Amino acid sequence: MDKIAVVILNWNGVKLLEQFLPSIVQFSEGAQIYVADNASTDDSIDFIRQNFPTIKIIINNGNHGFAKGYNDALQHINAEIYALVNSDIEVTENWLNPIIETFDNEKQTAIIQPKILDFKNKEYFEYAGAAGGFIDKFGFPFCRGRIFDTIEKDNGQYNDNCKLFWASGACFFIRSEVYNELKGFDESFFAHQEEIDLCWRAANEGHVIKYNSASTVYHVGGATLQQGNPKKTYLNFRNSLLMLVKNLPRKRMFFVIFFRMILDGIAGIRFLTQGKFKHSFAILHAHFSFYCISLRYLRQRKDFQIQQYYTVKSIVYLYYIKKLLVFKEIFNSNQNIKN
Repeated sequence: MDKIAVVILNWNGVKLLEQFLPSIVQFSEGAQIYVADNASTDDSIDFIRQNFPTIKIIINNGNHGFAKGYNDALQHINAEIYALVNSDIEVTENWLNPIIETFDNEKQTAIIQPKILDFKNKEYFEYAGAAGGFIDKFGFPFCRGRIFDTIEKDNGQYNDNCKLFWASGACFFIRSEVYNELKGFDESFFAHQEEIDLCWRAANEGHVIKYNSASTVYHVGGATLQQGNPKKTYLNFRNSLLMLVKNLPRKRMFFVIFFRMILDGIAGIRFLTQGKFKHSFAILHAHFSFYCISLRYLRQRKDFQIQQYYTVKSIVYLYYIKKLLVFKEIFNSNQNIKN
C-alpha cells in the first residue's frame, strides 16, 4: 500500500495536463501519481505516456463526471491517503508533507484541505475552497476568504490549522478507509457539492475535517465548467437540495428545505431581472429534478445526523442585507455566531 496517491481526474484536458502536471511531478516526491481519465477523446493518454511514463493511468469507461469518475478510479488504487487534485491545480514545494504530518498525528482527522489561491491572481484566494468551507442553516456554502462573489486577498489572516465543515474538491485529501466507509461520492450528483455532501456524511460519523495553511496550491477554477454556465447553476441548486434531504437533522428538515426553496425562487427572480433567463430556467429544472428523486434520497438517510451543522443562521442575510462581506466581519460580531 502506498502512503499517498495523488489522483488527477481528466476529461479532454490535455492542455491542462501539459500546463499543470510538471509541478505535480516535481513536488510530489514519495507519492504515486495517477491520472484517472473519463474516456477522453483528445490526446490526453498519449501525452501522459510519452512525457510522464512514471504516472499510472486509469481509464474509466465513460465521462461519469467528478463523483463517479473518482469512485470508479479509486477502486484500482491501494493507498492510505487519497489526494484528489483537479487538473487545473498548480502545487508548490512541500505541499504534501504538512498534510501527511497532520494525518499521522491526528487520528480523528479524516479529510484535509490546503490553502487554495487563485492561479490567475496569486495574491488572492480562489473561489472554490479558499481557506476552507462552512454552510449556513439553509445549506448555502461559504468559505474563509470567499463569501458569494467577494474574494479576499491573502494577507496571512488564515494562516492556521482549523476545523472545517467541508473541504474543497479542487484539492481534497481523505483517508482511504474513510472514503470506502462512506462509499465515496454520491454518483448521482455528477459534479458540484458532492464534496460537501461527503464531508457532511463524514461529520455525521464523527470524523474531523480540517484546513492546513502550511500546504498551498493554486487553482485556475472554471476550467472544465465555467461559473456562468447554466449547467453549473442547475447542478449546484439541485445537489444542494439533495444534500439537505440526506443530511439535515430530522426535526429541522422540512422547514429548512421549504425555506431554502423560497430563497431559490428569489434567486431565480434575481436572475430574471439581470436578463439571465437560462439561469432562472436552470433553477426551475433543478427543483423539478429534485421533486422526482427526493423520495429516493429520503430512504438514504442514516439514523444519526449531527444537530449543529451550521455556523451562521443565514449567510444570505448577513451578506446581502447587513453587508458583511468578508469572513472576519461576520465572526467579529458575536451575535452572528451560532455556538
